[in-house]
Amino acid sequence: MLKQRILTAAWLAPLALAGLFGLDGGAFALFAGAIVLLAGREWAHLAGVTTSLGRGLTLAGLAGVLLALWFGGAARASWPLVLGALGWALNLYWVSRYPAAVTQWQTTSRRLVMGFCVLVPCWVGFNVLRASEPGGVWLLFVLLLTWAADIGAYFTGRAFGRRKLAPAVSPGKSWEGVMGGMVATALLALVFAAWQSLGAAAAALLLAATAGVTLVSVLGDLLESMLKRHCGIKDSSNLLPGHGGVLDRIDSLTAAVPVFALFYLQVLAL
Repeated sequence: MLKQRILTAAWLAPLALAGLFGLDGGAFALFAGAIVLLAGREWAHLAGVTTSLGRGLTLAGLAGVLLALWFGGAARASWPLVLGALGWALNLYWVSRYPAAVTQWQTTSRRLVMGFCVLVPCWVGFNVLRASEPGGVWLLFVLLLTWAADIGAYFTGRAFGRRKLAPAVSPGKSWEGVMGGMVATALLALVFAAWQSLGAAAAALLLAATAGVTLVSVLGDLLESMLKRHCGIKDSSNLLPGHGGVLDRIDSLTAAVPVFALFYLQVLAL
């Protein structure tokens, strides 16, 4: 398993970095759209779509929404991000109420709507952050934020984890781990504030936003864990040997990217 993980990472990481930072404009939107569509195929499975036709129609609908946003000039707009943030507030309720609130979202149609409300704002957020100046630096920041949160939570949780975060959804996560992740991302925010020569007020806002986005990234992980637990599966797919599926790799980003992109548009870009 470890060998598979290393071999997959050896070709996946350079490809992802080349696409994320070597492309811009329409080419980047297509690249990000391809990632979202792969994740959408896995989400259809988590939603209970069992036929090839059903999954094909789901992907066609998702692609249609992305194209409509692109040609309608809303691929970098704030309103899809606002809707996405509202969706994550509802997802927080469902995760915190699992399994008591399962009946509210367990139908296939509702899980598909949930997926569209997660994946579409994520794609918009990717476009917004790739266009950030200079050179998509805030896209780099949010990627590093999710990685720092994961690493900080893993090691802190292993060393000090006692209080379970969401035992019904993901028994391995602890509040201590979350706190460790928040310390790691706060340090990252300080580094970026200095690098981008932000003033004291902007740096303080970045620190506050980083804390919130770190918590939201944990929610993205928990939401996918909830759906997988409901379906009785470990990974969203076996597309990436040793790593599971695309959703397993970007679950934290699906929440962190649109929320931070909204902060960028409302604060950092002004």
